[in-house]
Amino acid sequence: MNLAAAVNENLAHYSNVLIYTAMAVYTLAFLAHIAEWVFGSRSAVGRTAAAITPETAAANRASVTVRTAEKGGGTAVLERPKVITRSAPGSRDVPDGPGAAGGTEQGDVYGRIAVGLTVLAFLTHAGGVLTRALSVERAPWGNMYEFSTTFGMVAVATYLVLLALKKNVRWIGLPLVTTVLLDLGLAVSVLYTDSDQLVPALHSYWLWIHVSCAIISGASLYMGAVSTLLYLFRDRYEAQLENPEGKQYRQAVKSVLARVPSAASLDKFAYRINATVFPLWTFTIIAGAIWAEAAWGRYWGWDPKEVWSFITWVAYACYLHARATAGWKGRKAAYLALIAFACYLFNYYGVNIFITGKHSYAGV
Repeated sequence: MNLAAAVNENLAHYSNVLIYTAMAVYTLAFLAHIAEWVFGSRSAVGRTAAAITPETAAANRASVTVRTAEKGGGTAVLERPKVITRSAPGSRDVPDGPGAAGGTEQGDVYGRIAVGLTVLAFLTHAGGVLTRALSVERAPWGNMYEFSTTFGMVAVATYLVLLALKKNVRWIGLPLVTTVLLDLGLAVSVLYTDSDQLVPALHSYWLWIHVSCAIISGASLYMGAVSTLLYLFRDRYEAQLENPEGKQYRQAVKSVLARVPSAASLDKFAYRINATVFPLWTFTIIAGAIWAEAAWGRYWGWDPKEVWSFITWVAYACYLHARATAGWKGRKAAYLALIAFACYLFNYYGVNIFITGKHSYAGV
């Protein structure tokens, strides 16, 4: 049988058109998100944050209170100002910012438009992934191009599900859409592979199980990484408000940071995402080992992809252990989480592109 003849070229072409269309709509969503944050930063929230400057805070801290002694007839006593001690990272009792939905009414309208465009882009994106699958009648993740397009689709789906559950995640919209645009741009320009049938080793039902779990895990871990990165910025912002000394953020950045959730909320969100997905990533590795035994006759062979999958697992295990240990909460644990996600990214891009092994199905 001629495998090339089994490809439906029309559906493959429609898939490409839908992916490019999705990129165009994501671009409009990106611009709408930018407008949302710009108009929102002109809100009372932004002005309130702007009012707290290093100069005014320092003046308040340097001020002294003059009181009259109860006894001794009019003796003035100067009280030493209280010393402000910085709280532990992520432990301050600070309310959440209003999120991207907060701000002026005009800013919120742009936000609603951004979400609507993101939904439309997602539907078009999903259509591109589906028609790619139908063109060859298999799972649409047999190479890096297909994995990347599906990864972006699942990341957006995760975001939209959280929105549907009334979670305060509008603040993820801008970094998410930006990342998906970069992901699709890399996919269509560098990683693109014509629609074709799989190599014999991938003809297994484990393709649906193992790779789908890897995609869902990666998309969810991405959400945790974004939250962790924003946590580091927000934590420093809160520290400056608490004890405003040293280098300061620019006012535009401070206005944005004033509107995202508190450092404690971001830290908690990232931890919950990573802790929830960690068992799925564990199962992904186990499923891969079972598939390897069926395809190559061994469960583990220290292939580069297997090694880096395990390194990623160890890195996230260290992060979860650190979060459960009093001395490693906050910024130290956040750095571990970002290192762990960097391992995941290298496991996908670095290993697939630069290292040759049994998992070299990149198609680039």
